Amino acid sequence: MMILTTFVFAVQDGISRHLAGEYNVLMIVTIRYWFFAAFVIALAKQQVGSIRKAAATKQPVLQAFRGVLLVTEICVLVAAFVRLGLVESHAIFACYPLLIAALSGPVLGETVGWRRWGAIGVGFVGVLIILKPGFTVFSPWAFVALSSAFMFALYGLLTRYAARKDTAATSFFWTGTVGAVVMTPLGIWNWEPMVGGDWYWMGALCLTGAFAHWLLIKTYEVAEASAVQPFAYLQLVFASTIGLLVFKETLAPNVVLGATLVVAAGLFTLWRARRAA
Repeated sequence: MMILTTFVFAVQDGISRHLAGEYNVLMIVTIRYWFFAAFVIALAKQQVGSIRKAAATKQPVLQAFRGVLLVTEICVLVAAFVRLGLVESHAIFACYPLLIAALSGPVLGETVGWRRWGAIGVGFVGVLIILKPGFTVFSPWAFVALSSAFMFALYGLLTRYAARKDTAATSFFWTGTVGAVVMTPLGIWNWEPMVGGDWYWMGALCLTGAFAHWLLIKTYEVAEASAVQPFAYLQLVFASTIGLLVFKETLAPNVVLGATLVVAAGLFTLWRARRAA
């Protein structure tokens, strides 16, 4: 189920890259979030019985900030897809579990041992290999993809922090609804007429987004997050394949080597965290 989840997320990224290459990124993300918010509200009614119960929280500022952070991260990453491509964007974005490990101390007060710090160091060497600073003129969009990984890592940590007082259903509800509220004025302001055929792609983007989140929820219902998290790296493989076959992107040797180091370091970090737990 986790492998299928990562595949659907990769397909969603491919559709996002196509649409954002033709239309304004903010408009695309807005429409996507309208559908996502409707999905979240329907799920809340099914899981907890009412919207009021799903929205009930003792930490509204934290939950609102999480929602804003995630939708900002999505806008930034989709922009990187267009400018940098799926292959290189995902190779850089794959470092987010390492960022979670590095930031878990200051944000959550968790202890990170020297082995995990070593793996974090190796992972960031991999990121540097991908970026190639000092060897060629690298694209500033690479740092956009890196900032997206940082935001997603912070979002993940704040989600764990919010879980101390709120249920997963409450956090999920705030994630979808806050993102839709924030994006609506931006999307309307940057609205562009969409040709008929692209509305089908827009519908596919909305459906794959909802389906991927539904699959992820079902996966976590039957397995621990730590057990299935290593399979999340397959999204890099699937998204890169779509980039190579559909968008005719290239696979540079430094990206392959750097991504290998990042993924290996991330898997080791997850393994050490699981042993520590």
